[in-house]
Amino acid sequence: MEWNREQRYRRWEDALEAEQMQLVTMVNQCSWRQSFHIQPVTGLLNDPNGFAYYNGEYHLFYQWFPLGPVHGLKNWYHTKSKDLIHWENVGVAIEPTTEFDSHGVYSGSGVEHDGQLYFMYTGNSRNESWIRTPYQCLAFMNEKGQIQKHEKPVIANVPEGYTDHYRDPKVWKHGSEFFAVIGAQRSNETGTIILYRSSDLTQWNLEGELEIGFKDFGYMWECPDYFEVDGHGILLFCPQGINSEGDCYQNIYQSGYVLGDKLNIQERTLVHTGFQELDRGFDFYAPQTMEAPDGRRILIGWMGLPEIEYPTDKNGWAHCLTLPRELTVRNGKLRQLPVQELERLRGNKAEAHLLIENETRQVEKFAGEVYELSVEFSNFTAEQFGVELRAGDKNKTILKYDTLAKKVIIDRSESGELAGIQYGTVRQCPMASETIHFRIFVDVSSVEVFVNDGEEVFTARIFPDENSQAIRFFAQNGKSEVKAVKYELNSDC
Repeated sequence: MEWNREQRYRRWEDALEAEQMQLVTMVNQCSWRQSFHIQPVTGLLNDPNGFAYYNGEYHLFYQWFPLGPVHGLKNWYHTKSKDLIHWENVGVAIEPTTEFDSHGVYSGSGVEHDGQLYFMYTGNSRNESWIRTPYQCLAFMNEKGQIQKHEKPVIANVPEGYTDHYRDPKVWKHGSEFFAVIGAQRSNETGTIILYRSSDLTQWNLEGELEIGFKDFGYMWECPDYFEVDGHGILLFCPQGINSEGDCYQNIYQSGYVLGDKLNIQERTLVHTGFQELDRGFDFYAPQTMEAPDGRRILIGWMGLPEIEYPTDKNGWAHCLTLPRELTVRNGKLRQLPVQELERLRGNKAEAHLLIENETRQVEKFAGEVYELSVEFSNFTAEQFGVELRAGDKNKTILKYDTLAKKVIIDRSESGELAGIQYGTVRQCPMASETIHFRIFVDVSSVEVFVNDGEEVFTARIFPDENSQAIRFFAQNGKSEVKAVKYELNSDC
């Protein structure tokens, strides 16, 4: 279905009740609805927004267009949790109701101040000639969950030297001051990040560009996020327009980070060791982080990408969010691991210890469409070894290690219905290790793989048929020792 402008900018209440019910029914009948991931009730979900801990709960919002699997008139949808694993849908939180966000409540962030949770977001506005004007807007939520918008934008103008691609403010507090980074595009169509400072969240002073050494690294930087972990300064951002290089930058748009010294606010500099991708898989973008009450830095990303069609589109919905991941720094690299709370989802357990040699073997009790799987390969001589997930007569998702190339590889060429095939069906990255450990979370239509204690992560949407539920271990041209533990997961988000 082709969506015209009028259809994309309809509101939920503009649809007749029969149309609404038809859409809800179509979505609920989809065989690829997730079990333990945050997903939209209907329509399209994208960037996580306003991720924060407030009033005893984790609050998470996301970009939402309710009437179909397309990028249309965006709202913020609110979901909350006490434990990061069981999420309660609260409903629409911020709607496009003013002249400053008339064409969409775009991405932003949350920060607690004076007993309320404040949100800074980009209001998307267009005139009759469809010329865009972005505004950085403010709203706040009280302890009762009531949300109110600030009357006027807190940053009303795009500074000279930049285009209308100016969005996604991420706010944090340092001492008695607030700071915000905003994704931007220079007039010469190169990406950058702009820094602001405020004492009260309403009056913002332009500090200038962050100087991180990239003058021509893509045409737009989206979703910036600065934070500190283990004494290091870390800047996340999503550069658009990066050409692929070897195994890197294979997706339509990239998501990554620079890690180094803490941000020098006065000089606006961050000395770092270079840009690194956050996720080596197919479907990861626009991550946002928050600090948990115990000091952990938690990340959640959009399990999807812009401008890519997905098989669920025909069922009236698209996309979900990743599992929450704890971030740490080890050996100059950001590591991601699923938050420890996810262990509470574990149900029935199965274990296996076997030696495989020039074979593909299926093990009793190792099957399903929703589970956590931990697999360690050691003492290997095989040229390739690994595991097939959601395997059946026609489908399988292959996760393997190539000992000659010393690379971890995920292959979804036979995973079922495909998404984004114009960007390939294989992702891989180098890794040299005497043991290879995969911690894998499989949901109905996704796989998230944490390799060697979070050194690398692969995220992928997969769309197999319902009968493809086998787990198979394999070794080619040699052998490998395998230790595996599988848990059923008991959750409905």
